Amino acid sequence: MKFEPLAIDGAFVVRGVPVDDARGSFARLYDAEAFGAAGLNTSWAQTSTSFSRARATLRGLHFQRAPHAEIKLVRCTRGALFDVLVDLRNGHSASVELHAGDARSVYIPEHCAHGFQTLTADTEVHYMISVVYAPDASSGIAWDDPALAIEWPAAASGRIISDRDRGWPRLATLT
Repeated sequence: MKFEPLAIDGAFVVRGVPVDDARGSFARLYDAEAFGAAGLNTSWAQTSTSFSRARATLRGLHFQRAPHAEIKLVRCTRGALFDVLVDLRNGHSASVELHAGDARSVYIPEHCAHGFQTLTADTEVHYMISVVYAPDASSGIAWDDPALAIEWPAAASGRIISDRDRGWPRLATLT
């Protein structure tokens, strides 16, 4: 496994290293010893999935407030997406394209908000999460906050965004 640091402290692209043969390939996507040796979380309390039917569906930017702050390990299992992390401490962001079958995940530390925009129809995302979901701790920040300067992919036919995600405040109002 390879851990490639992102521009946010504690965030990584986790790359499984496929071994190919005549049948196809095999790659480890999570290994407790490798994660532990890299100083990363090795305890997961919840596994979740999201499915988006349409291209240009935007979800986020979500996080849970302390003491329910969560670490996530996110992987695209179908389709493709533009994945975004925002460091809640300073507003720095990082983004990664994830595609089904690329053996890559994004490790998102607990001081980050997370969101994504689908690049294809029928996109599925798999999450490993360090804590159980706490509805009262659920929060978010505006996906289009100009202070974040996120360069979201163009959405020719318009983005699909929930009313809840349209209503999140700007990061500056949280501090």
